[in-house]
Amino acid sequence: MKPAVLVSRAVFPDVVERLRAHFTVEDNPDDRIYTKAELIRRLAGKAGVFATGSERFDAEVLDANPQLKAVCNMAVGYNNIDVDACTARGVLCTNTPDVLTDTTADFGFALMMAAARRIAESEHYLRRGDWKKWSYDMFTGSDVHGATLGILGMGRIGQGIARRGAHGFGMNVIYHNRSRLAPEVEAECRARYVSKESLLRDADHLVLVLPYSQSSHHAIGAAELAQMKPSATLTNVARGGIVDDAALAQALAARQIAAAGLDVYEGEPALNPALLELPNVVLTPHIASATVATRRAMAGLAADNLIAALGFGPLAGKPPTPINPQVLQA
Repeated sequence: MKPAVLVSRAVFPDVVERLRAHFTVEDNPDDRIYTKAELIRRLAGKAGVFATGSERFDAEVLDANPQLKAVCNMAVGYNNIDVDACTARGVLCTNTPDVLTDTTADFGFALMMAAARRIAESEHYLRRGDWKKWSYDMFTGSDVHGATLGILGMGRIGQGIARRGAHGFGMNVIYHNRSRLAPEVEAECRARYVSKESLLRDADHLVLVLPYSQSSHHAIGAAELAQMKPSATLTNVARGGIVDDAALAQALAARQIAAAGLDVYEGEPALNPALLELPNVVLTPHIASATVATRRAMAGLAADNLIAALGFGPLAGKPPTPINPQVLQA
C-alpha cells in the first residue's frame, strides 16, 4: 500500500502526477488556504506534505499528526516551519534553495531600479491621462549606475544582486552580514564588508536579502530608517517582518527616504494600508521567484525531496536539500 501525502496548495499537475507514482496523494487543485484546524485534519494519516509558505507547521500541528515524517517546502525560506519542533519529533524538513537564486536576484535588482527611477509612479501618472507636456524635473529619480549599492544579507541571492550591480552597473557594493564572506567571494562580487551603521549611512540603494528570524524581526525600523540618506531607496525581497512596515510608511510619507520597492510584507497577503496611499513605493505581491522555469524548478526540487525523504526514487533516504539533516542520522 502506498504511503499517503498531502499537497497543500495547487501546483503543476504533472508534479502531482509524479508524486502519485509513489504515493496516495491528496492535492488541493482549488488552491484553498487551509486553516490550522483543516491542515491538522487533512494531515491525518499522511506520511509527508508538499508544503508552501502558506501553512504553519508548529508543535500543535505536529503533535496532532505523529505519523508525519517529512515537511517539504516549495520555497527557500522556511519561517513557516518550526524546525526545532520538527527535529525533536523526527520530522525531516526540506526547502528549495539555489534554483531561485538568479531569478530572485534579477527581480530584486529590477525592483530597486523601479523605485530609484520612479517607474510605477510615472506609469500611474501616464495612465491617469495627466501627461500633458515635458518638464525638466518630471519624475526625476536617482541614478543606479555608479551609485553605492548596500546589501543586508549576503547569501546566494545577495551575492547575485552584488554581481549585477558591480559588474553590470559599475556600482560601489558594500554589505553587512552575520559573518563576513571569504576574500575570494568578496573579490568576485566586488563587495566590501562594513558595519550595519555604515551600510545604512552610505548606501544610495539598500537591498534586504536576509532570512527572517526573531533576531531579524524589524531589522529595519524607525531608528534604522533615520540613519539613511534622504535620497536613498530601500528594497525588500527577503521576508515580511524584516521591515517595520508602519515605520517605513511614515518615513516614505515624510520623504525621510526617497522611495522603496517591496515584494514582501508583514502579515501578507494583507499589508499596511498606508503603503497603498504612497506614490513613492513600488508594490508587488511576493513574485520575486515567479518565472515559469524557476517555479517549475522549485516544485520539482520539493517533489524530489518528498520522494527521497519517504524512501523512494534514486535518492531514497537522501533528499537533496534537507534543513535538519540530523533527523536522517537518527
